[in-house]
Amino acid sequence: MTLRSFRFLADENIHPDVVQWMRSQQIDVISVREQGWTGTSDRFLLETAHQLGRVVVTHDADFGTLTIARGVAFTGVVYLRPGHIQPSFVIQTLQAILDMPLNLTVPFLVVAYRAQERVRVRVRTME
Repeated sequence: MTLRSFRFLADENIHPDVVQWMRSQQIDVISVREQGWTGTSDRFLLETAHQLGRVVVTHDADFGTLTIARGVAFTGVVYLRPGHIQPSFVIQTLQAILDMPLNLTVPFLVVAYRAQERVRVRVRTME
């Protein structure tokens, strides 16, 4: 499946403008902020996203630790680096990876690192 095939849960560190942009692209996304889950644990968010069949979009590396080292069940995680920057930068990064022909199998971890105009992507399938 391509990344566009999935439904998403935007972590609280994903700017509301990014969430709105995703929706403008016909991407099914719910936001931690909108759900009233701000301040809840990453484990709760990962487990809830999995129960809802959603992929977590985040700037937080802790989700990788939970999936790899702790073995928490999950559907997918998209980790965007660097984080906590201008929404336009994050939108451009997301646009680039959504357009990539990634063949993803659940559960998966996608790490996207953007330096200037170049986006590097690592995909790890956790079968």
